[in-house]
Amino acid sequence: MATIGELARQHTALSKEDVSHLQALTGEWGMLADLCFADLLLYVPTNEGTWLVIAQVRAATGQTLYVVDWVGAFANDTEVALLAAAFDSQTISEGEIMVEDLVDPCFMTAIPVVHEGKSIAVLTREWSTRGARQPGQLERTYQDLFARFTDMIAAGLFPFPGRVADSSVAPRVGDGAIVLDEDAVVVYASPNATSALHRVGISANVVGQTLAEMGIIDSPVRQAFERKEPVVEEFEQTSDVTLLTRCLPVLASSPNTEAVVTGAVMLLRDVTELRRRDRLLLSKDATIREIHHRVKNNLQTISALLRLQGRRLKSDEAREAVAESVRRIRTIALVHETLSREPGDDVVFIEIVRPLLRLSEEGLQSPDRPVRFVVNGDGGRIPATIATPLSVVVTELLQNAINHGFPEGEGGGTVVVTLDSNDTVLTIRVIDDGRGLSDEFDLSTATGLGLSIVRTLVTTELAGTIDMRQPTSEELNEANLTLRSGYRGTAVELCVPLRVD
Repeated sequence: MATIGELARQHTALSKEDVSHLQALTGEWGMLADLCFADLLLYVPTNEGTWLVIAQVRAATGQTLYVVDWVGAFANDTEVALLAAAFDSQTISEGEIMVEDLVDPCFMTAIPVVHEGKSIAVLTREWSTRGARQPGQLERTYQDLFARFTDMIAAGLFPFPGRVADSSVAPRVGDGAIVLDEDAVVVYASPNATSALHRVGISANVVGQTLAEMGIIDSPVRQAFERKEPVVEEFEQTSDVTLLTRCLPVLASSPNTEAVVTGAVMLLRDVTELRRRDRLLLSKDATIREIHHRVKNNLQTISALLRLQGRRLKSDEAREAVAESVRRIRTIALVHETLSREPGDDVVFIEIVRPLLRLSEEGLQSPDRPVRFVVNGDGGRIPATIATPLSVVVTELLQNAINHGFPEGEGGGTVVVTLDSNDTVLTIRVIDDGRGLSDEFDLSTATGLGLSIVRTLVTTELAGTIDMRQPTSEELNEANLTLRSGYRGTAVELCVPLRVD
């Protein structure tokens, strides 16, 4: 479905500011539909002289007149006269209209949408007497509020200008509504609002009292009256009850003076259970991070014990095996350290890769074999479930690049790690300017422990693919590498799905 901005650009000469005003209106009009128990449609005059529907909303408090969406449709002959009259005169018009496939008479209230003194659109309330709610105090009060807001729309006072409180997270009319007069005294409280007040211990009749007199925090009302704009606030009314409120001032235009506040409507919802769940989730998240922190500490202890054991070994081969195990354990500990700082189930991969490069610089290179490490890209965020095996794979590839690409006594070189990701796949390239692979090399038959670990983790646990080959000229240029005489370089490319089923 086309958006308001797209339809306006295609069919009207409305300015960017006018379109923003209409978008702000549709951001608020769910409340208006609930107050009038009817469908609301937004019409704009087109460049061809017709009237186009660019937005539509249904009420959560009443029966809809339209089963289908009319966005992108044009007004019929019975609607055009009312729309034009409201638009041209900047006054509210009402009359009977014909609706396709409906036998019963239907009615339209056309409200001019005024912005900076000129009409830019028409907001319509469209309803049928058949199936309408029986009028009672709630219906009369809500209809009166709707009429006051339509006067604000026609006067250019609604929607409120500037940055106002986000209505998407605020309570709706059906959650509970309290109507206040110009002195912030309660003149009406809906049944759901009364029930919410009962839950905080207020059982007396609230009509005729201010919120402060009832013992309710009234800062949203005071701020809304002072600033003449909506205010959203959440507060713990008691130790057991949390209320979310949104207070909207009702304004009236006054000749030659600023608009005056003639009352307000405060919507409120009991969010106690929701906030209790939020606290449980926060507690669970903190517990998980503490577990990661303790696992990291335990792995560091194991690493220290292995280093002590390695010093007592006589065999060079045994000491090297222990040193490799220590590096792998430190890699896993590094992942848990990062996870202990990150909220949620994802982790920023570059926050793991950079420390891995430092570990490789510290543990693998030597003065006669200086190796420079470079990382390009960041890889975005990856699920914590693949962070550990992926980090072990990167560590093994870095160790393999140094040990086989730059043998002792032949000088050093450069290893470039490139990270690239989209919504589904993470691609890692490790390219070096070392000796390169032999012509007989085949990854599927490689028997080295490091490559066996890499192959197993990538193809089984990570469900990815791995390719080891000689880098192309384009890859070398992108990595800013120049091969020395007799050196072929090595390129390793991993493709790992970010969500493993």
